[in-house]
Amino acid sequence: MIDDGARCPCLSGESYADCCGRLHRGEADAATAEQLMRSRFSAFAVGDVPYLLRSWHSGTRPAELELDAGLRWYRLDIDGSSRGGMLDSEGTVEFTAYYRDEEGRGSQHENSRFVREDGRWVYLD
Repeated sequence: MIDDGARCPCLSGESYADCCGRLHRGEADAATAEQLMRSRFSAFAVGDVPYLLRSWHSGTRPAELELDAGLRWYRLDIDGSSRGGMLDSEGTVEFTAYYRDEEGRGSQHENSRFVREDGRWVYLD
C-alpha cells in the first residue's frame, strides 16, 4: 500500500489519505464518475484489488482479479468526460493511464462507462 501522507497516485495534488485513500477505506463514496475513475486508477497503482472489485458493476465484474506485479502505474491524464456528475445516473470518462514494466514504458487509453448502482458510482465497462 501507500503512506497516507504521500501524494495521491491520481495526481489530484492532495494526499492519498485525503483523496483516494478515503474511498479505498470505505469512508466515502465517489461523488462523480471522474472521481471514481481516479480512485480506480489509484487502486491499480497501490494494488487494492478489493476496492477494484467493489467499485465494479455487478453485471460486468469478474469473479476474481489478479494484478500484474511487474506493472507500475504512475500517471493518469483525464482527457475528457461526458455527464457523470453528482445528479447524473451515467457518464463516461476518457483517460490515458501510463505505466512502466520490464519492457519499458507504455500507456492505456480508454473511454470508460460508469453508472450508478444502488446509488453509488461503479465502473461498467
